Amino acid sequence: METARLATLIAATITIGWMSGLFYGFSVSVMPGLRVASDRTAIETMQRINVAILNGWFLLGYIGALVFSAAAVVLHAAGSGGREALGPLIGALVAYLAAMGVTARINIPLNNALEQAGPVERIADPAAVRRAFEAPWVRANMWRAVLCTISLGLLAWALVLR
Repeated sequence: METARLATLIAATITIGWMSGLFYGFSVSVMPGLRVASDRTAIETMQRINVAILNGWFLLGYIGALVFSAAAVVLHAAGSGGREALGPLIGALVAYLAAMGVTARINIPLNNALEQAGPVERIADPAAVRRAFEAPWVRANMWRAVLCTISLGLLAWALVLR
């Protein structure tokens, strides 16, 4: 049981670290870089990123973070060992669930709307498409980065407590 607790805690920390780094990277490099690009370039780039990111490595991190965090909570709640780390583990899971909620309610619908705008060369008003997408997506992504970083910090705290 102790090995399973530690393994799930390490896996949760790694996968949430991946997600925190992904969202942080978008916040500090990808989106600032696109901010200075032309409307059509920014739209086309985000359309391509939204397709490319749907791969096994991304899904391993995104879904794995949820599965491993939830498993770590369950395993640390079971039995008498591991209870000292339970508080930070629950906090980490809640923070990650909030980040997933932001993704589901804001980022994914914005990504879908960007895709529905169609091929960039056929968009009549790319500035309007960009305005509808960029600012709300960037704000939501910042929240995902913050929430995942909080989750990662709580998982690090749980590791220390173990």
